[in-house]
Amino acid sequence: MSHILVVDDEEEIRNSLAEILGEEGYSVATAANAAEAVAMVRDASFDVVLLDIWLPDRDGLDVLDDIRQIPSEARPEVVIISGHGTIEAAVRATKLGAYDFLEKPLSIDRTLIVLKNAVDARRMRAENEEFKRQFSANAVLTGDSVPAKALRQQIRLMAPTNGRVLIYGESGTGKELIARAIHAESQRRDRVFVELNCAAIPEAHIEAELFGSRHSAQGLADQRGTLERADGGTLYLDEVGDMSLKTQAKVLSALDDQMFTPVGGAQPLRVDVRLIASTNKDLEEEIGKGNFREDLFYRLNVIPFFVPPLRDRKQDIPLLAREFLADFGRQYGRPRIEIGEEALEALEAYHWPGNVRELRNVIERVVILNPRALRIERKHLPPFSQKSGSRGTGDFASLQQAREAYEREYIVKKIEEAHNNISHAAELLGLERSHLYRKMKALGIAAREER
Repeated sequence: MSHILVVDDEEEIRNSLAEILGEEGYSVATAANAAEAVAMVRDASFDVVLLDIWLPDRDGLDVLDDIRQIPSEARPEVVIISGHGTIEAAVRATKLGAYDFLEKPLSIDRTLIVLKNAVDARRMRAENEEFKRQFSANAVLTGDSVPAKALRQQIRLMAPTNGRVLIYGESGTGKELIARAIHAESQRRDRVFVELNCAAIPEAHIEAELFGSRHSAQGLADQRGTLERADGGTLYLDEVGDMSLKTQAKVLSALDDQMFTPVGGAQPLRVDVRLIASTNKDLEEEIGKGNFREDLFYRLNVIPFFVPPLRDRKQDIPLLAREFLADFGRQYGRPRIEIGEEALEALEAYHWPGNVRELRNVIERVVILNPRALRIERKHLPPFSQKSGSRGTGDFASLQQAREAYEREYIVKKIEEAHNNISHAAELLGLERSHLYRKMKALGIAAREER
């Protein structure tokens, strides 16, 4: 639930807004003057402050300046409201850091739209702050391999610029983390980082997602697109190679002059956005096939980043595995978990078609399935196959197939722990011996019980 503070010296307005916003699902507090508002903001956590510019004890813009001194991770967005709205006041409020400016008498529809957008902006800023605490250009790629060191160095050199970035890499290599690290090291680090997965948005909706939409004629709420929400910050287009040629043309136009027109809108909007894109495709090959615009490619490919697959930096696997073990140990309330040399050798021998994401998933699975293990050994790991590879979570034809593969892997592991003694394995699994045999037959597990 989002928390809103309404600051206005008119009791009727405070009560009316509190009632309306409460019905919309917000948690609302009110303050009648500047001193009360400043004390409440410092003592409690609010997502947005609706702040009247005329207060009995202080100017509302002075209060705005006080709020701007609060550390970014705890600072609410501020929307100024005024019954004496002027262009000069709106400009001054914006320069001081207000999210928006509303004139009295307030339009409820307009107020709710601005409030929702401000809440979204506050949430994204909080996510960016959390990311910056967890990741940096030095830590985003754990490892001492030459590719890892080269990529970290490239981030340090290129992130402070305003150049467009195109990140190449296979699925699971960590392209989003690279994009976030570039943003965290850039001059826009205090502004929003907005992500749009081009492969996940249906073709019919991607233009509205990118450019927003205006529905005033139909009486519906307007939608702010990712370009508008990313104004002043960074827009990350994941899997940009999956955009249609029609959408590519509009993105190209928006990049050229930093202007675009929302779907159904009449007035173009100007933005200041740094664009980072990523792809797991060979875009030059896609250009040859007629699937990607050459002119858009050259505008995106100003600073190319190549994220190496995990098989090309295998010496980093022990460091990554230990880092993931520590993370999941903390996450699941477990003491520090160690990993044996034979287990590390097995991890290094595997070719990891799913890259770092697959390694992370395997480590999490091992931690979950072995709640009492303080040291991960080879027997705790899944049976890797160098010929076909361990299947990723997205490689199964159905949920039933994925469930059976997971169940088979777990049963085989428990049978190995029981040294192929089916009775003992049944006890470990909490099953009747006959039930386990039926499971094994259904899943194609051969019985090799030791006598």
